[in-house]
Amino acid sequence: MNTPSDAPKTVAVTPLPDLDLLAAALGHPARWKILKELSTGEPRMVRELAQVARCSPDMASKHLAKLRKAGAVVQGRGRLYQIPKQYLSAPGERVVDFGHCLLRLDAAE
Repeated sequence: MNTPSDAPKTVAVTPLPDLDLLAAALGHPARWKILKELSTGEPRMVRELAQVARCSPDMASKHLAKLRKAGAVVQGRGRLYQIPKQYLSAPGERVVDFGHCLLRLDAAE
């Protein structure tokens, strides 16, 4: 007889971002700078990310759209962007685990 303790346990599985879209999105240095800034876990505005990436806010928005399409970032309230929490490592570490790849952004320029 099955008891509740004998029942199989279900584990929530986080869907992985599309590998092709992610690989294409990671192919630009400005996007690496944006991801490095967002790897702190704190949401940032487009204008802040544009300063970090050394580009215009319009260009930063285009980079963010590419990252958003790949599933690497999400847009929160207002114009705030962040990396989904399930991909972030421990607080204070600039490590992002997309399942397909592990980015160590502490050394990224």
